[in-house]
Amino acid sequence: MIAAADNLIGRRAFLRRGMGLGILGLAALGNPSILSAAPVGTAKRVIFLYMSGGPSQFETFDPKPELTKRSGQAIPASLIKGTPVAQLQAFSQMNCLGPIFEFSKRGKSGIEMSSVFPHLATVADELTGIRSMTTDAINHDPAHTLMNTGAMTAGRPSMGSWVYYGLGAETENLPGFVVLVSTGKYFPAQPISSRLWHSGFLPGTTQGVKLNTAGEALPYLSRPRGNSEAQERSLINAVNELAALNPHGSDVAMRVNQYEMAFRLQKSAPELMDFSKEPASVLKRYGVEKADGSFGANCLAARRMAERGVRFIQLFHREWDHHSAIERGMQTTAAEVDQGCAALIKDLKARDMLKDTLVIWGGEFGRTPMAQADGRDHHMKAFSIWMAGGGVKAGFTYGKTDEFGYNVVENPVHVNDLHATMLHLLGLDHQRLTVRTQGRDMRLTDVGGHIVKGILA
Repeated sequence: MIAAADNLIGRRAFLRRGMGLGILGLAALGNPSILSAAPVGTAKRVIFLYMSGGPSQFETFDPKPELTKRSGQAIPASLIKGTPVAQLQAFSQMNCLGPIFEFSKRGKSGIEMSSVFPHLATVADELTGIRSMTTDAINHDPAHTLMNTGAMTAGRPSMGSWVYYGLGAETENLPGFVVLVSTGKYFPAQPISSRLWHSGFLPGTTQGVKLNTAGEALPYLSRPRGNSEAQERSLINAVNELAALNPHGSDVAMRVNQYEMAFRLQKSAPELMDFSKEPASVLKRYGVEKADGSFGANCLAARRMAERGVRFIQLFHREWDHHSAIERGMQTTAAEVDQGCAALIKDLKARDMLKDTLVIWGGEFGRTPMAQADGRDHHMKAFSIWMAGGGVKAGFTYGKTDEFGYNVVENPVHVNDLHATMLHLLGLDHQRLTVRTQGRDMRLTDVGGHIVKGILA
């Protein structure tokens, strides 16, 4: 029961009245067991596979036969008149570039995807593909910011922080929001910054913690030589006593909470990244031999985190900005993520976890149907992502673009709509999960966002 004034109300009634999502999540940061009162959604956790740089929809999930026919010809001027492009202004004529790779129908559902994803094709019947994504930003930094925080304004809380704030975690020994980053071997890494997983104006404890699957899981986490566990515990207790004496000690208490987490991480993080007890068949499925910092290793670590109660897990892979050499770029970059993505889906399903784990794959925007030499420029008006598990339809394609893949013509899905739907699947109302700051009630979906009901199972 939760006290309200002098009356006691049931926990479910408390949540139905919209009184406690953020309060409940904040309380759960220090006491995860309180989550027995959390709202019920079809998903318990999120694994966001973030493809940094903007994967081309034309080489992945949106086949365009008409664009193929017109490859090399000038794109209709009426189609592109008055619409923004990032770098193609320097071209006197913009020519069509048809999809480079063959598309095929995959699985019993017949989802169409390109040949660059042979492993992912084996789990096609678990996916919901969305071909009608749109964003407001034409360049990487603001587009990253929008996709990760719901607004192009820097300083907002990240989506992982909002989820953690709203629901708390189901673990005391690991952070509720974890970030893993991998970098491709052949193309320049797309720049990203820690503000993409920052807590903004939410409590600092909700910020994403970047861990590594190669080397030390977290820098400076190891106990300094000569220090004992008892000495560390004594120091934390001393800080606790200071916090208790401070009448305005919320910041101190938050720091103490982080010290406590760091103390627990000294034991839990090395175990998390130790794959030695994983069966050889599982390692082979992910294409790894050990925790080596690759995308495949990060996918396996993500499954291990999900098992241990981490609420929001985000994997960044930084090699999708193919302004040139897109044929080679797509082949190499897709190969770096294909096996890990498929293995994660299969692994979660085998463990009966896919049904309550929402997996999302996508970048900050798409690419143009016009050629940029032998590559593609940024495109914000239409791009593709996919989702799996957590209460979305399986073996389903949603949305449609025009014959050139330039504009969405059916069921547009804005970034804010994606966030609203994600929160809905977790049992959270995106319009009521708010924090009052700077004179207004702030939320992840800013002033927009609609639940995409057409993809719900």
